[in-house]
Amino acid sequence: MSSAGTTPPPPDETPSTAQDSGSTTPDSGASRGVPALPDGSGGFAAELRDAISFRAFLLVVGGLLIQLAFIVSYLGAFHSPTPHRIPAAVVAPAQVAGKVAAQLNGLPGEPVKAVVVADEAEARRQIMNRTVDAAILINPAGKTDSLLVASAGGPSVSQTAAQIAQSVEKTQHRQVTVTDIKAPNKEDGRGLSSFYLVIGWVVGGYLTASILGVAGGARPVNRHRTAIRLGTLALFSVVSGLGGAIIVDPVFSALTGHFVALWAIGALVVFAAAAVTTALQTLFGIIGIGLSILLFVVMGNPSAGGVYPASLLPRFWSAIGQSLPPGAGTTAVRNTVYFGGSATAGPLWVLAAYAVAGVVVAMATVVVRDRRAGAGTDGVADPVTGAVTTG
Repeated sequence: MSSAGTTPPPPDETPSTAQDSGSTTPDSGASRGVPALPDGSGGFAAELRDAISFRAFLLVVGGLLIQLAFIVSYLGAFHSPTPHRIPAAVVAPAQVAGKVAAQLNGLPGEPVKAVVVADEAEARRQIMNRTVDAAILINPAGKTDSLLVASAGGPSVSQTAAQIAQSVEKTQHRQVTVTDIKAPNKEDGRGLSSFYLVIGWVVGGYLTASILGVAGGARPVNRHRTAIRLGTLALFSVVSGLGGAIIVDPVFSALTGHFVALWAIGALVVFAAAAVTTALQTLFGIIGIGLSILLFVVMGNPSAGGVYPASLLPRFWSAIGQSLPPGAGTTAVRNTVYFGGSATAGPLWVLAAYAVAGVVVAMATVVVRDRRAGAGTDGVADPVTGAVTTG
């Protein structure tokens, strides 16, 4: 006889009592009106109903939109490269220099932006400090002129400049010889190693930040976890920059002689991509990963100036290229290796701005969210999204 004076319920009443108390059987289709299979699952209809949620639908649509944007962006940038205001210097006798520059600037479609410089030495200096991409040297004593280019800064633009010069000279019944004053390293092929190196660094940055977000929650649960995640990404960036520098220098000898500088640039590129991805995840949850892909891959890669420099890209991609990490990183690496570090301050500031902004936004978002969670109540974080709820 029980001390409480009660009798245990009959065995056949136990399931209904348990159900009334709120317990459920995982993945049971019975509660949704779908007969359960022998293995305990709710059957195909129940699984289909669970799988196709509104949230899953939105994520699939988002993936489709990013895919289509990827195609549009790459085809829009690369399907028909057209020169637009390629910066060029003109060296000629005073009486004809202005006329030559005006002729070049007056070409249909404005493929060239020509300026007159004093002599060949000045023209070479401006090519090497990246003020101009080419220089035409007019020989008043003969019928053959010279075109100076630096294909290490982008073989495509050098070839285009040569084609423009040759077509103009042909109308004047003159010839032009092309001199490449700075070609890519022998192991650098068409001068694309800088671009592929930076793309690898950028992918490593946003991919690793995304993996940490998936593993630990897209939105870190508090400021300490956010700081730990950013610190982990900073350490990863240093190692990643070192790995990339080793690959392009001692392993393949594609970009040689600037190992420490490349290591530092690589660490900055990787952390800029990683910090921004972390910030976007902190703000928007898992959607932030898609936004990172949109920013770095869909918009950043085709506008980076790797395959085609800015002067050959349509105006939209030309305008945004150097303001995004892929373009800024490519320019910083290329100019460090081939042009003595000329015109690298701007790209490095761009990369630093992304890195700092990512850290500030990520930390500030978590601090604001913690304060909104409510003083005196314990916040409970969702294990997937990291969203905090209070009770």
